[in-house]
Amino acid sequence: MNLSAWEGRTETREGVIAPAQAAQIHATIGDPARDAPKMGEAMPPLWHWCAFPPVCPLDELATDGHPKLGGFLPPVPLGRRMWAGGKLCFGAPLRVGVPFNSRSTIAGVTEKAGNTGRMVFVSVDHQLSAEGAVAIEERQDIVYLDLPTEFRPPLRQPMPEETVGRWTQPVNEALLFRFSAITFNAHRIHYDLPYAQEVEHYPGLVVHGPMQAVWLMRAATDVKGRAPESFAFRGVHPMLLIPGESGEMTIAACASEEARGLTLHTGQAGHQCMQATATWEETT
Repeated sequence: MNLSAWEGRTETREGVIAPAQAAQIHATIGDPARDAPKMGEAMPPLWHWCAFPPVCPLDELATDGHPKLGGFLPPVPLGRRMWAGGKLCFGAPLRVGVPFNSRSTIAGVTEKAGNTGRMVFVSVDHQLSAEGAVAIEERQDIVYLDLPTEFRPPLRQPMPEETVGRWTQPVNEALLFRFSAITFNAHRIHYDLPYAQEVEHYPGLVVHGPMQAVWLMRAATDVKGRAPESFAFRGVHPMLLIPGESGEMTIAACASEEARGLTLHTGQAGHQCMQATATWEETT
């Protein structure tokens, strides 16, 4: 099948984060030092990921829990799907209870051969608008791979030693369940331990990449005192919740070569799991 035929395909959706939903999101990934945003108040960055859940009937879910491919996303014939990373630029704020629109476009479909076999990368561009202004321009990179016969992780990269801030975040099954719930994400690697271990051959449950990105964004905002104008992230190693082991996540922020930016990392057991950069137009 010619997967490149999906390039240029578009989809338009309307979303909103209602006050009750904002309270649920805040209870899961919000800053405990602050109250949940109320009706009409600005939402923290990245909360829009909860506004466009993949709503489809149960019989339209694939074995892994994702919606079956072949509609908006191309029907890639590979068994493992990962959100590899993305980049966002922020404009006008999104507000609780105020509807916003998303126009999504398949920007590219690329096939490559890697150490683990065939790989297909799908890049999706999203433009979100609210109250007559562009709020977010986003690129999401999704990678598809064959299901492995054993766990073959990438090489570990050590966490940085020199930081401007370092935090720890407990990770447990309840947190993974709640994040799956607020994003309506049924991917079984996040809550079904037998599936994660026996089918996708992970040693434990997989901690959501987008959730790690949310904590990196929050760290960047804490360091600089306001949210960045642009933010990019990519996963470099799966973060796992392995039975009998601590699920603690380390979050580190480092000064970048440019004074107006930060590099950020999530880590586990001393190695990096996600890398990110946050950039401000003006030094703060």
